[in-house]
Amino acid sequence: MKNILIIGGTGFLGSAVARRLAGADYSITLPTRRPERVRHLAVLPTARIVQADVYDAATLAGLMAGQDAVISLVGILKGNFQRTHAELPGSIARAAAVAGVSRLLHVSALAAASDAPSAYLRSKAAGEAALKTAFPEATIFQPSVIFGRGDAFLTLFAGLLKLAPLVPLACPNARFQPVWVEDVVSAILAALDRPESRGQTYPLCGPRAYTLRELVAYAGKVSGHPRPILGLPSALSYLQAWAMEFLPKGPMTRDNLLSMSVPNVCPAGCTLPFDLRATSLEAVAPTYLAA
Repeated sequence: MKNILIIGGTGFLGSAVARRLAGADYSITLPTRRPERVRHLAVLPTARIVQADVYDAATLAGLMAGQDAVISLVGILKGNFQRTHAELPGSIARAAAVAGVSRLLHVSALAAASDAPSAYLRSKAAGEAALKTAFPEATIFQPSVIFGRGDAFLTLFAGLLKLAPLVPLACPNARFQPVWVEDVVSAILAALDRPESRGQTYPLCGPRAYTLRELVAYAGKVSGHPRPILGLPSALSYLQAWAMEFLPKGPMTRDNLLSMSVPNVCPAGCTLPFDLRATSLEAVAPTYLAA
């Protein structure tokens, strides 16, 4: 298995997957609508960057030609969830099945469920269902929030803390079990070579769960900008999220708030698949958050 198509391969997780696959001598194809924005991936020796719209059925079918495996990573935190999380995975799975692609791996989200409170989580569940219908042997990963250099999680908190003397924090008791991006990549790469992963769904979490308050406080401490944190009650949390929706790059929406009402943690005793050992937040975060 040498030729791999990565859909969503130019984002935070996708870039990490691409680097590791290229380093292992896989030939990778990275479709993107804006090649000028992914020059950091053009230097990978086995990468082929293709200008393409993966939402176009004919284009998607053409990208599948000659591929041994497809890795589906597209995800958004706000926008058209139905199109991105529900419809696109189904399109990818159908195109892969028609093309005779051997393996399909898909990254969804922890706590995805058809009856989840947020549109984000419901759309992720719909995408999983569409994927399984068209490609029953697809392997699905459900990570908790992913951290690592270049993330939009701890790095975002550290940036906000640098600017704000006080942090009014929505949903301070929301629970997460952050997983290191390289551990997620390791699980994806391991699954490629393991036939037993076909048709399986794997939750991916780090070794410890935290409240959002604990994570924000930790980001402040490590980055050198500790700040007082004011936990907001439900009503004020909602108002804060609503107000942030009007900002061009607002860090929160009301739907994000609904997602946080569900604990984003793995079942007790859950470990990474394939005998992988989860890396702690404390072992990695200081390497990129420290001022």
